[in-house]
Amino acid sequence: MKECLLIILSYLYGSIPFALVIGKVFYKTDVRQHGSGNLGGSNVGRVLGKPAGIACIVLDASKAFLVMFVCKYFVIHYNLIPDFYYLCAFACVIGHCFPIFAGFKGGKAVSTAIGYFFAINPLGAVLSLVIFFIVLKLSKYVSLSSCIASGTVLIFSPLLNLSMLGTIATWGIVLLLIYRHKSNFINIKNKTERKITWM
Repeated sequence: MKECLLIILSYLYGSIPFALVIGKVFYKTDVRQHGSGNLGGSNVGRVLGKPAGIACIVLDASKAFLVMFVCKYFVIHYNLIPDFYYLCAFACVIGHCFPIFAGFKGGKAVSTAIGYFFAINPLGAVLSLVIFFIVLKLSKYVSLSSCIASGTVLIFSPLLNLSMLGTIATWGIVLLLIYRHKSNFINIKNKTERKITWM
């Protein structure tokens, strides 16, 4: 019962659409009606400016990061299923992608996944960010860079000594992130995907 409650609360926290909140509260703008329409940091930055985009990225990244540590506390101190906090983080990411508070149309999990990666292995997260920026420099595609950088986490996951639940959650998060970018891959193939201009 306690595990079910943690899963639900993790999903609900992940469902908070910070992109929508920032846009409506501080800019009187619904970012879903501008740019790509995506509730993510990239679109917020594109529509509302860099400060808003950075704030959104940080807040979204904090989702899975905080869920990991808060739920880990409950798992340890209330004798819940060992390593159950990994599944809570996965539920949080699902909430970000399919938020109940925004019609189940959310972001693409990039920032939230970064927060999760930092929670399980800070060094690995830094290395994935380095790969992200290298691919971004070469391709100019944020979507492609995000998927390749996240994919490297799966390649090196055996070195992280994750439990079975940790492995399941990590694979689930990365595969969900890649799945959420399927339209971007079609755009890249059709040469209609937006390229960054600041790098």
